[in-house]
Amino acid sequence: MSLILSIETATGICSIALHQEGTVLGRSDLCLEKSHSNMLATMIKQLVANTGFNMVDLQAIAVSKGPGSYTGLRIGVSTAKGLCFGLGISLIAVNTLKALAVQMIPRYGKEYWYCPMIDARRMEVYSLMADHRLQSILHTAPVIIDQQSFHEQLEQNPILFFGNGAAKCQEVIKHPAARFISGVETSALGVGTLAYEKFQKEDFEDLAYFEPFYLKEFKGTQPKKKVGIIK
Repeated sequence: MSLILSIETATGICSIALHQEGTVLGRSDLCLEKSHSNMLATMIKQLVANTGFNMVDLQAIAVSKGPGSYTGLRIGVSTAKGLCFGLGISLIAVNTLKALAVQMIPRYGKEYWYCPMIDARRMEVYSLMADHRLQSILHTAPVIIDQQSFHEQLEQNPILFFGNGAAKCQEVIKHPAARFISGVETSALGVGTLAYEKFQKEDFEDLAYFEPFYLKEFKGTQPKKKVGIIK
C-alpha cells in the first residue's frame, strides 16, 4: 500500500499531508512568515508520528515543484530530496498550479474552466487554465494582467479564478463569464491527490538532477554600496 508524504512550500503557506492509497490520513498547515525553513522538518516528524507511522514506512515523497516563491521552492525540494535519499524512496513532483486547481474541481464540476493564480508581484501572476479533467487549455506561464487578459477563453466558457494572485486581478478582468473565488490557498492535499496518480504510474523524478520549476530565471541584485575589506 502506498504511503505518500506531500510537501507544499511554493507560497507563504507551509503545508504537509500524509496519504495512504490516495486517502488523506492527516495534514498540517502553517501560515506564518518564514516558517518553511524553521518548522518543516518538525511538522513532518510530528505528522508521521501522530498518524501512527514511522518515517521508514513512507514509500514516496511528493513535492510541489512550482511555480512559486524561489526560496519556498528551494526549501521544499531540498527537504523532499534529502528525505528520499535518506530513506531510499521515490520522489514525485507536482505542478503547484495543478495541485491548486484540483482542490476546486470537486466543488464546481464540469461547468467551469479553472484558472489558478499565484502572485508574482505587481500585476503579474503565474497561471494555467484547465478543464474539469485537468486537460490543459493554457499552459503554465507568467502573465501580466490587463483588461484583455483571458478574453478569448472567457468568450468560450465560464472561468473560475482563484489563488493568492487572483484578488488583484478582479478589478481588471471584467467579464460576465469570470468568477473570482477568494480564500483559496495552496495545500499539500492537492499535491497528495495528484501524487497518488503519479505513484500508480511510477512517474518518479531523478533524484540527482531534479530541480524546482521556477518558471522565470532567478535574478540576483548587486549591492548599492561597496563593502570594504576589514583588515
